Amino acid sequence: MARTTAGGNAAFHNFHNDYAHIEDPNERRRLALAEIDKAPFGWYHVRAVVVAGIGFFTDAYDIFAINLVTAMLGVVYWQSAKSKPGTIPEHSDTAIKVATSGGTVLGQVGFGILADVVGRKRMYGLELILIIFATLAQSLSSNSPAISIVGLIIFWRVLMGIGIGGDYPLSSIITSEFATTKWRGAMMGAVFAMQGIGQLAAALIALIVTSGFKESLLSAKGASSCDGVCKVAVDKMWRVIIGFGAVPGCIALYYRLTIPETPRYTFDVARDVEKAGEDTKAYIQGKAEGRPDEVRRVTVLADSEGRLETPKASYGDFIRHYKQWKFGKVLLGTAGSWFFLDVAFYGLGLNNSIILGAIGYSKGNSMYEIFRRTAVGNLILVCAGAIPGYWVTVFTVDTLGRKTIQLMGFTMLTILFVVIGFAYHKLLEHNGALLALYVLAQFFFNFGPNATTFIVPGECFPTRYRSTSHGISAASGKIGAIIAQVVFGPLRQRGAPPGSTESPWLNHVMEIFALFMLCGLFTTFLIPETKRKTLEELAGEVPGTANYDPGSRSAAYKTNSDPDSGSGEKIV
Repeated sequence: MARTTAGGNAAFHNFHNDYAHIEDPNERRRLALAEIDKAPFGWYHVRAVVVAGIGFFTDAYDIFAINLVTAMLGVVYWQSAKSKPGTIPEHSDTAIKVATSGGTVLGQVGFGILADVVGRKRMYGLELILIIFATLAQSLSSNSPAISIVGLIIFWRVLMGIGIGGDYPLSSIITSEFATTKWRGAMMGAVFAMQGIGQLAAALIALIVTSGFKESLLSAKGASSCDGVCKVAVDKMWRVIIGFGAVPGCIALYYRLTIPETPRYTFDVARDVEKAGEDTKAYIQGKAEGRPDEVRRVTVLADSEGRLETPKASYGDFIRHYKQWKFGKVLLGTAGSWFFLDVAFYGLGLNNSIILGAIGYSKGNSMYEIFRRTAVGNLILVCAGAIPGYWVTVFTVDTLGRKTIQLMGFTMLTILFVVIGFAYHKLLEHNGALLALYVLAQFFFNFGPNATTFIVPGECFPTRYRSTSHGISAASGKIGAIIAQVVFGPLRQRGAPPGSTESPWLNHVMEIFALFMLCGLFTTFLIPETKRKTLEELAGEVPGTANYDPGSRSAAYKTNSDPDSGSGEKIV
């Protein structure tokens, strides 16, 4: 029998003593994970959401800020250009923006695999360090005879993108594995909703910086005449906007580096039963990590090695698991849905300049008015559609369900893109109509597949492959984003005169996006409903459930004839 420990009171229950008499490592696993699954919502859950959410705030800020900054780079570094002085060339603008998505794909897959191999704790925080370093490096970059500013920023944004990509699987699965089953969707949704706050902050910082340099910016009527004090002011502005993105990351870094390893990883991959039990207790008590008796830990580790019934992670087991259609179709559904979503989600941004013009926030009589209106216009668009959509998802995802919200979102987006595409020229005659449809599309992206494609992959895969599978799904989405920027960006200008900024093919691009949304609707049928189900049930480890996999059988979930639990009841 295990040795009991002293301590414990009404506020800090001694969970160790509850399990100390249990020798079966599978039963100890079941009891420890049940404590996490059934724990009442508390401050430790809020802390987990905030620590993970600040990372997504930083990610969204860095991605969104570049949309405001590239116009400033044009003023500073293309002032003497023969064609369109003061304006960044289209190919340079696209390359800078695509660089982030390219790095993100690498980070999502790389960090996703590493988090399953070496552990969530060892990787969490490293991606934030990379983001902070690359962000500060961007803000200090400058042109030189040897290398252009575009080349430098692309290099640093690829590195930053790798860090941002790592944040996707890590924040998702860490929140998921620490969450209570009842509110897991809301917790993961709240983490993802910080993207909206990050977009808001980027526009707000741009507005503040513009106001701070008002007098200098008023000296120039347009980008081509912004020289002298105006040019110096704009050079300072873009550096401040980019550099501020490192601030929230620095605040969250300590907490990320000191989180405990998730008990599910410690049980199922590290197979350290004693440490996992102590980490469970520490997490619920708000401590950094559990500190088991090392002598007993070594003894239990050796004893449980051959007795834990969760399969060991390996390449062969990965192939065996996903070769089964009932599991392979889920990965296909999460990856496919995210891919189809991001093509249209990033493609909708092609409308931004037209939408801003429709509400009177695209031009101005001075550089101050131009930058101010751009910042205010983006504030309006983010507040009108994106932020409400995120938070409606948070408050409804655990009642309506993930699959229901995703199906509803793809359906509404298909209809909206059909209307925008086929009635585009009519809508341009009525400024308010196109704006209303744009805001509705933003709302149903975020109260729909943009949120659920992040949540579901963090829940429906087994612990040993959860991070890898989430990384693959997220990377599929970013490949869709690259296609939207590289293929559909130039495609919208098909038939336009050389040097023109017109988009004669934009209506047809919107029609194509409607088809992508319809495809997303069909791939949604491949994913399970994860609402109010434990992660082990979703992974196929619970006998008697629809997706039970005998090859992944865990004795932690079994039919129990103990009179205390009721004869023949399934403990979950």
